[in-house]
Amino acid sequence: MTAQAENKAQPTGTFRTLRRGLALSPELRAGLAGTVALAVVSMVGRVAVPVAIQQGIDKGLSADGADMAVILRIVAITVGILAVTTTCGYFMMRRLFTVSETALANLRVRAFRHIHDLSMLHQQSERRGTLVSRVTSDIDTITQFLQWGGVILLVNGGQLVVTTIVMSIFSWKLTLVVLAAFLPAVLVIRAFQKRLAGAYAESRRRIGVMLGAVSESVVGASVIRAYGISERSGAKLSETIDDYQGAQRRALRLSVTSFSTGEVAAALALAAVVVVGTLLGVDGQISLGKLTAYLFLVTLFIQPVQIATEVLNEMQNATAGWSRVLDVLQLKPDVADPAHNGVDLPDGPLDVRFDRVSFAYPSGEPGKTGPRVLHEVHLDIPAKTRVAVVGETGSGKTTFAKLLTRLMDPTDGAVHLSGTPLTSVRFGSLRSRVVMVPQDGFLFDASIADNVRFARPDLTDEQLTAAFAELGLLDWAQGLTNGLDTQVGERGEALSVGERQLVALVRAYVADPDLLVLDEATSAVDPATEVRLQRTLDAVTRGRTTVAIAHRLSTAQAADEVIVVDRGVVVQRGPHDELVTHPDSIYAKLYASWLEQTR
Repeated sequence: MTAQAENKAQPTGTFRTLRRGLALSPELRAGLAGTVALAVVSMVGRVAVPVAIQQGIDKGLSADGADMAVILRIVAITVGILAVTTTCGYFMMRRLFTVSETALANLRVRAFRHIHDLSMLHQQSERRGTLVSRVTSDIDTITQFLQWGGVILLVNGGQLVVTTIVMSIFSWKLTLVVLAAFLPAVLVIRAFQKRLAGAYAESRRRIGVMLGAVSESVVGASVIRAYGISERSGAKLSETIDDYQGAQRRALRLSVTSFSTGEVAAALALAAVVVVGTLLGVDGQISLGKLTAYLFLVTLFIQPVQIATEVLNEMQNATAGWSRVLDVLQLKPDVADPAHNGVDLPDGPLDVRFDRVSFAYPSGEPGKTGPRVLHEVHLDIPAKTRVAVVGETGSGKTTFAKLLTRLMDPTDGAVHLSGTPLTSVRFGSLRSRVVMVPQDGFLFDASIADNVRFARPDLTDEQLTAAFAELGLLDWAQGLTNGLDTQVGERGEALSVGERQLVALVRAYVADPDLLVLDEATSAVDPATEVRLQRTLDAVTRGRTTVAIAHRLSTAQAADEVIVVDRGVVVQRGPHDELVTHPDSIYAKLYASWLEQTR
């Protein structure tokens, strides 16, 4: 779901969402019957005290005084019932907490993994804060509801049923009075719940926008300071916070109104019972003990109704969050892993074939695409060949690399590796044989050594040191504060852009892929380092197929073959020395411009 689609999304029904949630979280249904049974038994203890009061007054008291033997027997029975029901209540809550925490932890992991499985296009079109909020705050609202609101709803639901049954046994007439007092409130609250569903859905959406703005401000802090736009950025952030606050206030106003309606109904019910019960008592239709106990029972009846009003409001908030999580889980990835139905890439060096490949990015409207960025690309790259793909900015070079590594699928045509269509290759096989070094050289918040070991966890210290030495980077690494144990910081920001790229290249090298794709991997490296890297990359790329998206044409000079892309079309192909001999060609002009810039 894109940000635009999310803005238009309508809240789904509460019970429909709950059914979807239970279907996708089977752990929540585990032992549900036993938990409900414990809840029902634990509710018996709630009505034991009013019944004991009625028995004590009607049977233990008389004109002659108190019959202590009867009263003590009633008290002993009541204490025994309370002990049993309290124990049942303890085990019920323990089961609920355990089941809900396990289920939601699994849901959080499932949502996180599914977001990673979504295509690059979807992740780029979605606000980062919105995706984060699905796994964090949205699931937190479900956790809070299930572990507190859910417990209260179950306990009070059982209390309401048991209390109503005992009230009807004591006096069906008074029970009708109580139900009549609450009927208008039930209708009003039900109407408010529909409005609350929409209000809380908007609140959950706004918190995703707010988290996105916060994330953007933190990640872009250096740019904000450099351009002196702190006030503007602060104003934008304040606006998103105000929008969330406004949405939350609207939801809370509806919530308070709904809760107040329950308060009014409770007061009317209690007053009506006192008046009607007194009249029935005078008429001899109800004993003093039953009337006294009934007043206690009415309190037990009112309490869950009042609490249920508040819990239902929390349920609307949790349902809104749950709906957003389920919407993500039910999105089908554009680039899907064929898994068990897929095949492994054949052993040995890999050759590449683009068979009439075209690609267009989505336009932002459902089912529609924008203009094509690649047009009918048809080419073969033999195994163990080092190829450089060059062209002006926006010509389609990076799109070519993403299609080759199956970060995206073609709009038309197919990409093959050693005769195998990429769409039929299992991700496990593809990712172990094909490695891409992106332009930004992303690093995790860990040491340099740990970042390299992401490609090969079993790499020993000796092998790690040897890898840096083979690439001619050992002297650079040993010159850092803590050598290979130097912490790179979040997103690698403790290192320079060029240094991050060096680590990313070593990481790709130790992965030992059969197809190495470099997306302008040396664009952020200084000229001296580039010369050193160019020498070592000869060793890195030897014996494997290499496709380098080249920004600096020194990469093209070292390649076996150069592919020139212009406006999504392959317009030239051949060795560097041959292509530069055509002075009016696109490549010759690109090369001349690059030479001019490097002087």
